[in-house]
Amino acid sequence: MKAVRIYSFGGPEVMKLDDLPIPAPGPDDVLIRVEAAGVNPVDYKIRAGKFKPAGLQTPLTLGRDVAGVVEQTGRNVRQFNSGDPVYALVDRDSGGYAEYVLVRADRVVPKPTKLDFLTAAGVPLAGLTAWQGLFDHGKLQAGERVLIHGAAGGVGHLAVQFAKDRGAYVIATARAEDRELLRKWGADEVIDYKNERFDEMVRDVDLVLDLVGGETQHRSWKCLREGGRLVSTLQPPSETEAAQRHATGAIFMVEPSQPELTRIAQLIDGGKVSVLVQRTYPLAEARQAHEYLEHEHVRGKVVLSVRHPKR
Repeated sequence: MKAVRIYSFGGPEVMKLDDLPIPAPGPDDVLIRVEAAGVNPVDYKIRAGKFKPAGLQTPLTLGRDVAGVVEQTGRNVRQFNSGDPVYALVDRDSGGYAEYVLVRADRVVPKPTKLDFLTAAGVPLAGLTAWQGLFDHGKLQAGERVLIHGAAGGVGHLAVQFAKDRGAYVIATARAEDRELLRKWGADEVIDYKNERFDEMVRDVDLVLDLVGGETQHRSWKCLREGGRLVSTLQPPSETEAAQRHATGAIFMVEPSQPELTRIAQLIDGGKVSVLVQRTYPLAEARQAHEYLEHEHVRGKVVLSVRHPKR
């Protein structure tokens, strides 16, 4: 099978298209024939050596989320059959940039029927990150006010829709050209972060979902109500700032969740959540996909298309 691998950390040029054996499923595994794989910022951070989870070593196949068809199942797997369309968040050491990938059966979910494979592949990592940031760590409830930074990106555009479906009042920061889209996705207010100071315009939010970090996170404390919550995917929130406001701050890393990914599929199939894929590339052009995601303004997701030889 073809797979995009790195043998050292560095720029996009370290990514190589290799031939590897098709893996055999263990007793509790599902072998997925990958039709599409999501490309995420964490992928290029790992590739560049800027983010090295414990135990992660080269050579490494990149990629965390996939959509495809069940090729084979392990002997203990009963809930899936060959030919089932599925999507999944894969382990960091498995790698979705490949024609086939092994995933534990308890992390695999039937693909949303309303989405094709390319669009479905953009959901698992971004969708679970948005869900867990808002609800597992952010404890967002109906009627609360949430401020979402980076709202037009892969995680952000799903977070806006999840929060709105939950019954929250959604304030989004993004570029001016993204305002119409964010309104369509349900944002009640959209702030142009390049020309407007969100920290001068927003007060008394219950939750800040920080998908940007840096100065944006620091300025966000002004927006929180007393006792509010700030959740980040990028950097630990200041304990000092949190204490001054009797607030809580948390940083988290996404975890696979079959129940949550199932619920996200239900929202998509119910017409309550849409998924934007801005650009697709063939698997062999993964380098170009990284360059685009790393250096351009991306709405929604970037996805790799995996084409299999005719059998």
